[in-house]
Amino acid sequence: MKTNLLFGCSLGSLFLAGGCANADKAGTEEQPQPNVILIVADDLGYGDLSCYGATRVSTPHVDSLASSGLRFTDAHSVAATSTPSRYSLFTGQYSWRRNDTGIAAGNAGMVIRPEQTTLADVFKSAGYATGAIGKWHLGLGDKTGSQDWNGIITPGPQDLGFDYSYLMAATGDRVPCVWIENQRVANYDADAPIYVSYKTPFPGEPLGKDHPELLTKLKPYPNHGHNQAIVNGISRIGYMKGGGKALWKDENIADTIATKATDYIKAHKDSAFFLYVGTNDIHVPRYPHPRFQGKSGMGYRGDAILQFDWTVGEIVRTLKEEGIADHTLIILTSDNGPVVNDGYLDQAVELLGDHCPWGDLRGGKYSIFEAGTRVPFIVCWPEMIEPGVSHALVSHIDLVASMAGLTGGEQSENLGIDSQNYLDAFLGKDAKGRDYVIEAAQTLSVSDGEWKYITPCKYTPYYAITRTETGNSTEEQLYNLREDLGERKNLASQCPDKLKELQEILKQETKKGCVMR
Repeated sequence: MKTNLLFGCSLGSLFLAGGCANADKAGTEEQPQPNVILIVADDLGYGDLSCYGATRVSTPHVDSLASSGLRFTDAHSVAATSTPSRYSLFTGQYSWRRNDTGIAAGNAGMVIRPEQTTLADVFKSAGYATGAIGKWHLGLGDKTGSQDWNGIITPGPQDLGFDYSYLMAATGDRVPCVWIENQRVANYDADAPIYVSYKTPFPGEPLGKDHPELLTKLKPYPNHGHNQAIVNGISRIGYMKGGGKALWKDENIADTIATKATDYIKAHKDSAFFLYVGTNDIHVPRYPHPRFQGKSGMGYRGDAILQFDWTVGEIVRTLKEEGIADHTLIILTSDNGPVVNDGYLDQAVELLGDHCPWGDLRGGKYSIFEAGTRVPFIVCWPEMIEPGVSHALVSHIDLVASMAGLTGGEQSENLGIDSQNYLDAFLGKDAKGRDYVIEAAQTLSVSDGEWKYITPCKYTPYYAITRTETGNSTEEQLYNLREDLGERKNLASQCPDKLKELQEILKQETKKGCVMR
């Protein structure tokens, strides 16, 4: 907690913060603070879950969570890629206000700075135990390339409010391919010291582009960059030497995350806790455990969706076994939209069939169109939330302020400068939600839930490798999402008043500070 920023704790009562979604359930007595688990999938699309309409893949554990809580139809991440999306989620600040929140390399310095107030700080200041498990991708250490992979890596998650962390430094397709536990490499092998570079390969270390015979699990897509260091039969982005017994095996990543998460729940069942679980699924390289391989009929990508669903099931099962399920608020979402082919020859495209990871939306990961940032969002809290479907307009940006409202936690002057308290919307009491959401890819867009404006952009309108429409155009774009969810009919020239209204919103927001990459 950054105590120098505090001006006091404003909301000590749950009922003052957002009220009770069901007075009959809660009664009139003040309720103790709930546990909170935030599950963030990786590259999981709006149409990838059966509760969101998927028919070729079944996700019963996620579906059960949705049927017990609220399933949102108009929820948004701030950005269409991982690092900026997660930055905004954890800080309540739009990632586009800074010029250093792009997709982070595995040896990037920590993007969130220790002096910033984070979502974990909010919970910690309210007396919660705080944990982070799984994918991080927000950098570690002070500066790029400055990490001591063979000692203590500082600063790190502990400086951002997390008491405990067990994390990937970046993603599965980037080195270093080791787990970092409390800012030290887990299972460290002193006989195999770790060296990482994103500039120069290490002499004698084979690379995927030169030694395809060593790629026994997955081979990279040509000209996609995933052809450098080889770790456990898969080539990655970046160069790495050493690691030994600390190196992960991709087929065990989901099991590791699930085990660490359930162990954390068991260890903290008697006190309020906040747990962030960032899964590796559905991000590349997709190499699920053998018990899931071949089960979906859609190749490794479909199998990874089943594996993600299993992870959710393990978390919920543990909560029930420990007797704390009803008293735990679970938020399940994705960091951004889906991508099918993103670097490896895993037959995701060939076996997709009629499955639509993007649902009825246009675009996907990397795109300013809706499929880039409209994400699955499920909130379940049996004690407080009536099950149903919410069409409220909500955004990841508001988790910081809303959780401060829920817990009565830190209310600093710099607390999530773009974050607002929409706890009522998250709990199902407010059917409208936000007045507008702002989304970012290589350009910005703003949507009020009905109309969406996309700013002109000089970048490419189509990523050929990933087969993604980026939404970039040199023209003004305006769409009526109620009538044209697929964003096919540009009404910018026909609706000048609405165009001007949304342009003005962005103008006022960017006046507060904006640096686009």
